[in-house]
Amino acid sequence: MEEENTTNSGYSPALPLAELRDAAERIRAEIQRVIIGQSDVIDQLIIALLSDGHVLIEGMPGVAKTLAAKLLARTVDTGFSRIQFTPDLMPSDVIGTSVFDPRTAAFSFKQGPIFSNIVLVDEINRAPAKTQSALFEVMEERQVTVDGVTHPAGVPFMIVATQNPIEHEGTYRLPEAQLDRFLFKVDMGHPTVDEEEQLLLRAQEGLHRLEVGQIKPVIAPQELERLRGLTFQVKCDPKLVRYIAEITHATRNDKALMLGASPRASLAIQRAAKTVAAVQGRDFVVPEDIQQVMPAILRHRILLTPEREMEGMRPDEAVAQIIAKVPVPR
Repeated sequence: MEEENTTNSGYSPALPLAELRDAAERIRAEIQRVIIGQSDVIDQLIIALLSDGHVLIEGMPGVAKTLAAKLLARTVDTGFSRIQFTPDLMPSDVIGTSVFDPRTAAFSFKQGPIFSNIVLVDEINRAPAKTQSALFEVMEERQVTVDGVTHPAGVPFMIVATQNPIEHEGTYRLPEAQLDRFLFKVDMGHPTVDEEEQLLLRAQEGLHRLEVGQIKPVIAPQELERLRGLTFQVKCDPKLVRYIAEITHATRNDKALMLGASPRASLAIQRAAKTVAAVQGRDFVVPEDIQQVMPAILRHRILLTPEREMEGMRPDEAVAQIIAKVPVPR
C-alpha cells in the first residue's frame, strides 16, 4: 500500500487513523515473517480484513495460498477453522446438523466448522453446487438457518477461500451469486527470481519450516471492530460516489462483457476505497484509492463474451479499459 505524504503537507486527519495504520503494519510484518514477497497479496488481505469482507485467493499450486490465509487468521486473536472442500462434502458437513439427544428426547443443533471467526475454505471449487449453496446465507447475512432456527455466525466473521485456476477435473465453477459475495478475488502469482532465491537460502539454513503456530496475534477482535468503524467514517465525495457508479454501470454496457458488475460491487468499491484511504492516513477518498481496488473487486464479477475469451482477453484487461474510458472527477 503506497502511503501518501501527508506529514510534509501539514495535513492532519479528523479521524484517529494512526492506530489503524499501526495495526495494519503489525499484521503485515507478522505475515512477512513467513511469506517472502507477495506484498500486494498481503496488502489486499489486510484491506479485506479491515473492510469486513471475504476473499477468494486464486493461484497455481505451491505459491502459499493456504499459508497466507492461515497466517492472516493467526494475526487476529480470535477463532479459526479450516474446511477442506471435496466432491463428497455435504452442506451439513459445513454448517452443522440437528442431532437427537435421547437424554432429553429432543433435537439439538451441533454447529459445523463454519461457526468460527476466520474460516479457511481450501480448494473451494472442488465441492458441488449443493454444498456451495450452504455458504450463501452466512457470507451475506452472517447467520445460518437450520430447521427454521437462525444461528448467528461469529463476530468477526470472514471467509478466506482458495482455488487452483488450472485444474478442471473434479472441480465445479462457483455460482455467480457466490462469487459476488467475495469482496476481493486475489490473484497470487509466482515469486520473482530474487524472492525465490531468498526462499531457497532460507530453506538451506533450515528456516523454511517456520511454524504457523509461532506467528503471534497482533490485534484483538474488539480493536478490529473499532478500526473497522473508523474506515466507515472516511468521507467519499459525491463526485467520487458518482464516479464509482459510472464505472460499475459501464461494465453493464460494455460490448466485451456478457455480464457486468452488480450494485453489491459498487458498495464494495466504496467500502474498500475508504479502507485504503484510512490505511494511508487520510480521512477522505481520492480517485487513486478507487482505481487501486477495482481490479480485485471486479475481476470475478464480470463475464467476458465468448468472442473476447477466444481472443485471449482477460477480465483485468476489460476492467482497465473501462476505467480508462470513464472520466476521473477532479
